[in-house]
Amino acid sequence: MGENRGRTAVLDQFDRKIDYLRISLTDRCNLRCVYCMPEEGVEWQPHDAILSYEEIARLVRLFADLGIRRVRLTGGEPLVRRGVAELIAAIKAIPGIEAVYLTTNGLALQEQLPGLLAAGLDGVNISLDTLDRAQYAAITRRDALPQALAGLEAALAAPGLTVKLNCVPMGRNDNQLPALSELARDRDVSVRFIELMPIGLGKTLSRRTEAEVLAILEPALGPWRPCAAPPGAGPAHYGSFPGFRGTVGFISAMTHSFCENCNRARLTSTGFLKTCLQYETGVNLKALMDRGADDAALLDAMERAIRQKPAHHHFSTPSAAGDESHSMFQIGG
Repeated sequence: MGENRGRTAVLDQFDRKIDYLRISLTDRCNLRCVYCMPEEGVEWQPHDAILSYEEIARLVRLFADLGIRRVRLTGGEPLVRRGVAELIAAIKAIPGIEAVYLTTNGLALQEQLPGLLAAGLDGVNISLDTLDRAQYAAITRRDALPQALAGLEAALAAPGLTVKLNCVPMGRNDNQLPALSELARDRDVSVRFIELMPIGLGKTLSRRTEAEVLAILEPALGPWRPCAAPPGAGPAHYGSFPGFRGTVGFISAMTHSFCENCNRARLTSTGFLKTCLQYETGVNLKALMDRGADDAALLDAMERAIRQKPAHHHFSTPSAAGDESHSMFQIGG
């Protein structure tokens, strides 16, 4: 592999540039969303099985040498873990890392946002599937909509912070999709509708496609027209409605696959590097560190895993050997 990596992103076997890493900080969460986590009986990973912040920072330094430029911190719910601001500051100080983002349900965001901003947080994605309090309690199994909305308002009031809202359309929240979109009418926010993928509990639930969501939105809001993506855009494609300041986008892995342009890898809270959400393949970086692997060995393992990234998922076809068997809270959102 040589010593001169030149800060150039690694290309996988299909010549895709992998420059975006999602890191799960914990499998724990303060909600129990029906598509993500059972209501009870969840067995959490023990503390010593979870990557320490020092281990995460070490790995991100190595990932930066392989060309990772953007990092997103996820969970579970990342803000249930203490010290996230300190981790963000450490990651932002790593040469080559250009931006750090956070995906959160927003419940603890209002309280923690000042520290996160001071640490250099560039953007936040807030998961919110409805603006109706009773419906929110039914979907998340927690009566916590006021806290989530307070977190959203705090984020929208933060100067320079990119704010996106993620909604999973499931049929049961059809009546809320126009209202959620309306949040982008007078605000600089991107509302994104994410097609539910058949992973974990998501296999058992109904879902709405992009076309079905647009069929609900356009009679209420007018024609949706494609537009340029906001900063930090990933696989979503964006548009807007007449008179809207913000954007409304779609992440449609089921009906509009973006595998040919996928630039991401995932690091689970237990230190497993996954290169495709569909498959269990990858490499356990924490196990290598626990066995005393040096940086060169870790870099070799990372690069091999990235280069072997699969061509595409097969969510629309029957399950097969080697498919992911964990739920999203265990993998990382």
